[in-house]
Amino acid sequence: MTGVKKNTVLLTLRLPDIKMLKQGKVRDIYDLGNKLLIVATDRISAFDVVLPDGIPDKGKVLTGLSVFWFGLTKEIISNHLITAESALFPERLQEHAEVLNGRVMLVQKADVIPIECVVRGYLAGSAWKEYQETGSVCGVKLPYGLLRGAPIPEPIFTPATKATWGHDINISEKEAGELVGHKLIQELKAKSLKIYSMASRYAEHRGIIIADTKLEFGRIDNKTILIDELLTPDSSRFWPYEDLFPKLPDEALSQADRTQRSFDKQFVRDYLEMVNWDKAPPPPHLPPEIIAKTSEKYHEAYLRLTGRRCN
Repeated sequence: MTGVKKNTVLLTLRLPDIKMLKQGKVRDIYDLGNKLLIVATDRISAFDVVLPDGIPDKGKVLTGLSVFWFGLTKEIISNHLITAESALFPERLQEHAEVLNGRVMLVQKADVIPIECVVRGYLAGSAWKEYQETGSVCGVKLPYGLLRGAPIPEPIFTPATKATWGHDINISEKEAGELVGHKLIQELKAKSLKIYSMASRYAEHRGIIIADTKLEFGRIDNKTILIDELLTPDSSRFWPYEDLFPKLPDEALSQADRTQRSFDKQFVRDYLEMVNWDKAPPPPHLPPEIIAKTSEKYHEAYLRLTGRRCN
């Protein structure tokens, strides 16, 4: 689909003269020798199934936000980004520049560390379910009586195993250390918490709560760097700040103990739950209004965080 017009939905991109290394739920990764080309399509998945309909501009939002955050966090840790400017791509990619522009990152190759580094500042998702059952999350004991969606007293590091398809599996910090080395996991924990702390403060001033996020790391020449995407609506839970912290203090409790509104694909998940899909392929098509509203949510997250529109 190399002849795609601007502002159309891009589900698949074929670059016949370049080897595709991997196709994930959202991203297509191409091998350029000592570099990789990461293409963020407009595909969207829910419950580990890729849906038949794309979300307009989703890939551009994911790429733009990753580039934005890579810039803000480079003082904390280096990353794999070389450029996202299609004009600076190798000559053989220039014929595809119009399609690639805005949704592609040219990155360094790295040895991927096979651990998902999750930081949680609020109790949601699988963390909420585990807390209800055990009072802990990934081996981290939490205070009694926390509500769903409530802030965790201190952000916690909760690693998981990486899965190309299907669910990642939450594990303890000790188990993660046994997989990749205890010294390395301590480095990843410290960097992950520092990134989350900085990003959370930044985002709150712009009206977004980062409830949790997933980070990925790699190694180049024995140096740890950030890879993949960073602090996007696909790798994080973004909530409107005004929902959880309303202007009137007596409204605050009413905002807890529920599923929060979000700037991510939770809107799509909620719709799919409503239509009683069995969460097995083939997935249903999304109505036009759900597609449009989801695109709006991704765009609003981008606008709030960067202060500009995603083109």
